[in-house]
Amino acid sequence: MKNATINTSTFEFLTKLEKNNNKAWFLENKEHYNSSQENVIKFIDQLLILMSKHDLLENESGKKSLYRIYKDVRFSKDKTPYNSHFSFGFRRATALRRGGYYFKLKPGNSFLACGFFSPNSEDLKRIRKDIDINFEEWHIFLDEIKANFSEIQGELVPTFPRGFDKNHPEIDLIRHKQFILKYNFSDEEVFAPNFVEKVNDVFKSTRPFLDYLSFVLTSDSNGEITI
Repeated sequence: MKNATINTSTFEFLTKLEKNNNKAWFLENKEHYNSSQENVIKFIDQLLILMSKHDLLENESGKKSLYRIYKDVRFSKDKTPYNSHFSFGFRRATALRRGGYYFKLKPGNSFLACGFFSPNSEDLKRIRKDIDINFEEWHIFLDEIKANFSEIQGELVPTFPRGFDKNHPEIDLIRHKQFILKYNFSDEEVFAPNFVEKVNDVFKSTRPFLDYLSFVLTSDSNGEITI
């Protein structure tokens, strides 16, 4: 099967939209939007097929995975009505598989990310306790993914969380409120004929990270499954 690719015309649409982010221009260029959206949906559909070979996802289709281009501006200072990018996300299926996948397609700023974007307080406490006790295990899976990811990213608490030693050797990890892996792509990579395979390979390489934290969040301190 021939790979689904991202067309240069899709980036042309996004570039023009960023410069003309208003309803009148969007309506005049709705046909270009529709073709660009369809291009991205076909890309996502093939990516879902590839990822289904190494992970179990809840997503049914590219169309349902794609986020809306229309912005919710109710609580935003930026009142432009449209996102000047395409983005989509995948949820891992079953209670034993935690974490998620995200992708943003934007000229000059395309990237994928995966991990734990908004862990609740209970999950966050469980993760931090595991870092505190089992930081050697964390270094094992961090070594496994270092070819694509240099470090875990995400929002941090300003100093250190209550109940943890500020002099802990892994205090920088414990300070995290999010646990995200991010990988950037150049525009040249986005247009490459094997781009969908590249995205799949990078997502696949995150499995040691996702699987370890999934185990942590579905088990107690003795390693017994709790769900």
